[in-house]
Amino acid sequence: MAEPHTAPGVSYVMPVLNEVAYIADAVRSVLAQEYAGPVEVILALGPSSDGTGEVVDALVAEDPRIRVVENPGMDIPIGLNLALEAARHPIIVRVDAHTELSPGYTARGVATLARTGAASVGGVMAAAGRPGVQAAIARAYNSRFGLGGASYHDDDAVEEGPAESAYLGVMDAAVLREVGGYDRTLRRGEDWELNFRLRNAGHLVWFDPALQVRYWPRSSWGALSRQFWATGVWRGELVRRLGARNSLRYFAPPLFVVDLVLCVLVAPLLATGLVGGWAGWVLALVYLGPLLYLALLAFAALRSPGGLLDRLRVARAIAVMHVSWGSGFLVGVTRGARDAVDTSRTES
Repeated sequence: MAEPHTAPGVSYVMPVLNEVAYIADAVRSVLAQEYAGPVEVILALGPSSDGTGEVVDALVAEDPRIRVVENPGMDIPIGLNLALEAARHPIIVRVDAHTELSPGYTARGVATLARTGAASVGGVMAAAGRPGVQAAIARAYNSRFGLGGASYHDDDAVEEGPAESAYLGVMDAAVLREVGGYDRTLRRGEDWELNFRLRNAGHLVWFDPALQVRYWPRSSWGALSRQFWATGVWRGELVRRLGARNSLRYFAPPLFVVDLVLCVLVAPLLATGLVGGWAGWVLALVYLGPLLYLALLAFAALRSPGGLLDRLRVARAIAVMHVSWGSGFLVGVTRGARDAVDTSRTES
């Protein structure tokens, strides 16, 4: 007779939409995990138009551990909940089609979950990119100047401990179902909101820097801008719902965008002399923000590896991320997200 598994079973859940260039590597990185317990991979497949469906069909034919649930509405939280409902095992590992798990990720995550008693454990997003624009965007992701210093974006983070949120997450399936899974009314920010509810329900969210996930960001400026605009809109929506219970770092990009708007409005007043004297000097203070920001971009570029063009691309990536996110945030916080959608994977 076969010996029973001593490690708990793991269900990997992955939302998938238009990921023909990444889905095979993502799934194979999951199946390559050395883990003692039984595993399954559940793909929540949206109506892709780039050949992703055919790649998924081939993967399913190769390995019976891969299953598909249809997600016709495309929304990530709905797809994740459909996968959660279909999951057979007590541990849920959230993965994305743009990610690849490092060796030992699952075993370490399950062990940390058991050791800490946490409901959700996450690690570090290590962004990677092919040479050119995607590599610059990846460096911007990994820079503490790019995404605001959250621990799971920081390659230099070394201390594990309680966290505000967890990137992707190795999670207790029973607790996830207890809190109702992901919020179906959100189109972005669903991981943060889930971890917020877990913490409010008295559960522990844990950061373990030994858990590394390779993330492949968008590879064009337009896709990056659309992605961050939609993310900012939905973060603004979360602020509307949750009030001041959001980290202060989320308010820095929108304040910078407001400062840029003020610079534009003030310029003709100063240029024409309509406002002068001490009042003019006071109004001119709005230009300190952009000047300091340019200094920050220059510093971030100098710290980045590569030649001049590579460094300029990193500075551009950071600026696109901040301005797009901040603009979206202002829209979301003033009028709500409504039907805002991330089109970065569905438009060229």
